[in-house]
Amino acid sequence: MLAGGVHALFLLGTTGEAPSLSYRLRQEIVQRACRQVQGRVPVLVGITDTAFVESVRMARYAAEAGAQGVVLAPPYYFPAGQEELLEYLQHLTPELPLPLYIYNMPSHTKLVFEPDTVRRALDIPGLAGLKDSSGNMVYFHRLQRLLAGRPEFTLLVGPEELLGEAVMLGGHGGVNGGANLFPRLYVTLYEAAVAGARDRVEELHAVVMAISDTIYSTGRHGSSFMKGLKCALALEGICEDFMAEPFHRFRDAERRRIGGYLEEIKQLLRRVGLPG
Repeated sequence: MLAGGVHALFLLGTTGEAPSLSYRLRQEIVQRACRQVQGRVPVLVGITDTAFVESVRMARYAAEAGAQGVVLAPPYYFPAGQEELLEYLQHLTPELPLPLYIYNMPSHTKLVFEPDTVRRALDIPGLAGLKDSSGNMVYFHRLQRLLAGRPEFTLLVGPEELLGEAVMLGGHGGVNGGANLFPRLYVTLYEAAVAGARDRVEELHAVVMAISDTIYSTGRHGSSFMKGLKCALALEGICEDFMAEPFHRFRDAERRRIGGYLEEIKQLLRRVGLPG
């Protein structure tokens, strides 16, 4: 990923299966990654947890390991009200040794950081940005309007299918799972969007959509995108595709389909001038 030009790394997020991992394994991932990166790009670490103290503990460990920021989605078991979410941020952020990015992920947490809650949270010292993985562009645009006078606050989009649009309309970037597999594609798309090169954005966006419609859409369950991505990574010899319980890797039939899709995507990448 570093060779592909990514500007930062986000550990222990959705694609990293963080909620399924033991605290020991989460710490080992952070320690190994920070040691390998050696400060070449910022490292952000997910600290989402249902227990306040465990989020603080992971943030402190991340700081000691050399990370530059932490990322927090709402606690995901008991549903909290917006006032409770705001108080949670007000109580938690002063305990953290690193800048905090909040993570709007309603499909997994069943909670949304409503725009008014974000507005009220902006004055909390240490709050640095927000990653929106809702896929709701109306919500994203409302946040953009809200943050128009706060250029120091970073607004990132999660779903890579929206990266080009979000950046061209003023977003600051994306945290895209597909960059684990084809980092240069997403970096180039981001750069084209920043430059306002609409034709190039559309050309690269078509490849992103092809990945979404094939590798991410193999299988029958909500975990299919993650299984497809990790299967592709395994077929490319990058890492194993073992997944934490209760999930399992794709079986032989799906692996063959992913292998065929990979070849198709590589052909598309070569057509747009990228390594495939």
